[in-house]
Amino acid sequence: MSFTRIKETKGRVLGVDFGEARTGLAVSDAARLLASGIGNIQGGGLEKTVERIAAAVAEQGAVAVVLGLPVNMNGTEGPRAERARALGALLAERMPDVPVAFVDERMTTMAASRFLNETNTRGKRRKGVIDTLSAEIILQNALDRLRLM
Repeated sequence: MSFTRIKETKGRVLGVDFGEARTGLAVSDAARLLASGIGNIQGGGLEKTVERIAAAVAEQGAVAVVLGLPVNMNGTEGPRAERARALGALLAERMPDVPVAFVDERMTTMAASRFLNETNTRGKRRKGVIDTLSAEIILQNALDRLRLM
């Protein structure tokens, strides 16, 4: 699970912000310049989430997946990171030809919250878009990193 395998592919990349209640999804353009949110997957456990992500990969024509890794502020990994790694392993097993890489997602939800505050997005609308926006930020960070490689 590395960025090198993703760098070697050409085409769209799917970004994933994995969460217990909702999992946000974003996809890049074919040139890998811009990330765009495409929605959420409602909870349902690891297996159902893997099925839905695999369906999104097929539907979007993605050739790689970037998965947010919830690292603690001190750099350690806790139970949420373990679940994200388990999801990544299941994705790699389910789609062996689609490389999966992890991106440190520290501060992405905070950045998404700040943006939603600035745009005065509140209530149910906010709840529905924060995970998608987080996935978009995770994916954009990955795309920027890939361009520097």
